Amino acid sequence: MSSGRFVVLGLAQARSPWFRNVAQWSNAGSLPVEFVKCMSPVELRAHLASGRAFSALLVDGGLPALDRDLVDEARSAGCAVIVVDDVRVTRDWAALGASTVMGPLFERKDLIEALAAHASEIGRGDAVPGADLGDPMVGGGWRAKVAMVCGPGGTGASTAAIALAQGLGDDLGYGGMVLLADLSLHAEQAMLHDARDVVPGVQELVDAHRNGRPSVDDVRSLTFAVEARRYQLLLGLRRARNWPALRPRAFAASFDSLTRGWRALVCDTDADLEGEAEGGSADVEERNLMARTVAGRADACFVVGLGTMKGVHALVRVVGELLDHDVLADRIVPVINVAPKSARGRSEVASAIASLLEARIDARSLPSPVFLPERRVDDALRDGVRLPASLCTPLAGAFTAVVERAAGVGVRSLDQPTLVKPGSLGHWSPEPA
Repeated sequence: MSSGRFVVLGLAQARSPWFRNVAQWSNAGSLPVEFVKCMSPVELRAHLASGRAFSALLVDGGLPALDRDLVDEARSAGCAVIVVDDVRVTRDWAALGASTVMGPLFERKDLIEALAAHASEIGRGDAVPGADLGDPMVGGGWRAKVAMVCGPGGTGASTAAIALAQGLGDDLGYGGMVLLADLSLHAEQAMLHDARDVVPGVQELVDAHRNGRPSVDDVRSLTFAVEARRYQLLLGLRRARNWPALRPRAFAASFDSLTRGWRALVCDTDADLEGEAEGGSADVEERNLMARTVAGRADACFVVGLGTMKGVHALVRVVGELLDHDVLADRIVPVINVAPKSARGRSEVASAIASLLEARIDARSLPSPVFLPERRVDDALRDGVRLPASLCTPLAGAFTAVVERAAGVGVRSLDQPTLVKPGSLGHWSPEPA
């Protein structure tokens, strides 16, 4: 006979009958359960973070605090999540990660059966169990190719994101299913597109994923069609201070839905990737949630900078931060906006970038920079017309090349001759006298 018992956390609305019944069954010894009552979500999270082992979380389905992030925190602590259904609330609890659902009038035997099927007994000296409860986010189906466009600020990264989205929209391989998502804290795509409405946007998208998983059609309904440039637009935050509304698990589910609804996803993001490991602040990590999520999922990262001395220095800094974030160098594409017209000037910029990154071994496979000429972009944005092809075609070509290289498409056999790029074989060093 097992000497363990179930340690169950409980969270419910005030004066819930089942909450009182479970406490009475536990105190009377009619259940092999140690019932820990929580009066608020804050107290519940404190228990989950305490390091003590818990078998399950018994939670009222009518609580507004019960969302995807709370379920994920409980599962990460090794708790099976048992939802007591509320007839006034209609949610897909299985999609949120709940282990099972019980009716509000359950009996003792119903609770014992649910615990036996989904939870594990806790011994007196047990630590937090490390059982793999599975990931409710895992699913089949195709995923969009993701491009991240960022820059140190004031370099035209948002305009480059528009140009890339237009270039991919013209590509027949994506069938016009291209989304430009504004995932910056200081979102400016609404202004650049002269959006008359500020809703819906990324806040509504994340809020829809807090307590469920909307369909692909529902997600697409939150975007705006930019017919002239053949892509759709997801508006960003209305105020930068609204970032606390983007909970990590809900945003991860939202980003996953975006990759399911389109074939190419262009993300206009910030270049700040600092997290708790770098600065010791969990708040900073959550503030940079969008950029960190995109950087971890991107098939190609475009870093937009200027060809000036300060511009090259800032671009190299952002490239280094992406490398520190474990982004592969062959997926990072430097982009020089308002590039010099002469071949000599462009060569000097490319040499400067290579020289500043020479000490980093992980940067040796960095692709060659993409040079964008100076064009009358403001006029095109003001009039809502297409951007010049000289801006869109190089970016779309670079994205396709990076994606194909990662997939191994068009790789030459080792027994065939290959072209040697100038400067790729190093240089001679004078021998010491």
